[in-house]
Amino acid sequence: MTRRIASIALLVRDYDEASAWFSRALGFVVLEDSDLGGGKRWLRIAPSADAAFSLLLAKATTPEQLAAIGKQHGGRVGFFLHTDDFARDHARLLAAGVQPETPPRHEEHGTVVVFADLYGNRWDLIERRG
Repeated sequence: MTRRIASIALLVRDYDEASAWFSRALGFVVLEDSDLGGGKRWLRIAPSADAAFSLLLAKATTPEQLAAIGKQHGGRVGFFLHTDDFARDHARLLAAGVQPETPPRHEEHGTVVVFADLYGNRWDLIERRG
């Protein structure tokens, strides 16, 4: 039996706003965008078309969901984006107006910088060592 986590839902205010931000700031691509009716969409994005994992952008609709936007990990870094070219992707973030929370640093596991997405969810951009 083969199992894997394929997607994780990310609460967003607006589908198009979120999709545009991830495309511009991180270079993500839309894998699927299906209208489910009633204002709902099945909108999956990923770093590349052949990525093994995706984010499902889920529009918040209840007060509880709206309150959780940007806080899905309680203020901790909850997303880890690995890259093969830290300088390229760091420059892309800066060009998109993203202000990293820390300067890039060299850790035992690689080069890393912490940044927040448009809703405040914290991410690590990491170029693994080795």
